[in-house]
Amino acid sequence: MNITQLEQLIEIAKRKTLSAAAESLHISQPALSRSMQKLENDLGTTLFDRTKNSIQLNETGEVAVKYAETVLNTVSNMRNNIIEFEKKKRTISVCSCAPAPLWRLLPLLSTAYPASTISSEIKNITQVLNGIKESQYQIAILPQAIDDNEFLSFKLCEEHLFFSVPPAHPLAAYPGVYLHDLNGETTLLMSNIGFWHELTHEKMPDSYFIVQDKAYDHKELVRLSSLPSFVTDLAMEHEKSVSNRIQIPILDQEANPQFYCIIHRNQKKQFAALLDKLCD
Repeated sequence: MNITQLEQLIEIAKRKTLSAAAESLHISQPALSRSMQKLENDLGTTLFDRTKNSIQLNETGEVAVKYAETVLNTVSNMRNNIIEFEKKKRTISVCSCAPAPLWRLLPLLSTAYPASTISSEIKNITQVLNGIKESQYQIAILPQAIDDNEFLSFKLCEEHLFFSVPPAHPLAAYPGVYLHDLNGETTLLMSNIGFWHELTHEKMPDSYFIVQDKAYDHKELVRLSSLPSFVTDLAMEHEKSVSNRIQIPILDQEANPQFYCIIHRNQKKQFAALLDKLCD
């Protein structure tokens, strides 16, 4: 008995006739008939009622079809799970609470592990923390080290937030501002920015944020409008900043975070090449 025979049995049950099943399976009717006879011999029972001009599943055959479906579903699940397991072995999953640290970490990972596939996501702080603790991710990026003996924390980078305004804006001459000073401002904001979204909405609850999903659209609005926006030093390094803007430092401590790369302690050996680069 083999998988092909079980597939053929199910196809006969589906098509109702041997000839229709043979046509669907792209084999000859005699070949299909011989295959079913061999399956019956292997099982030690008949699965079909045969007459001179027809063949039909009997009651035992109907039971066999149900078992065949169960076996094939199990085989399919086995195959998919093994493929997924093997894929995970070659995939490094990263979750960050902000976009910019990924710009620093992903090139390091690509260099240290060129044969691996690297997947990354941006979530809020709670989701990142829960994800690394529940082993959904192998590496987490958070704005603080984890005080937990199960994990190791390595400083990755620091980032500083600025309020970006045109020269005519009332705040343009200020040497620095706090986020609560900006409460009530209508401000351009990018989506999918992790904890920056939470921070700005928490500190500026009365503000109206015009959120853009596409970086190009956001950049064009910043360039063409007089609306203020936010930018960080790492973003200005990564992308050219708009020249007609003045960048005012945000003085809140939370707006100037140090980001840490977090891994499980038992994966220290696996990520030794990365840790060497971080320590350098």
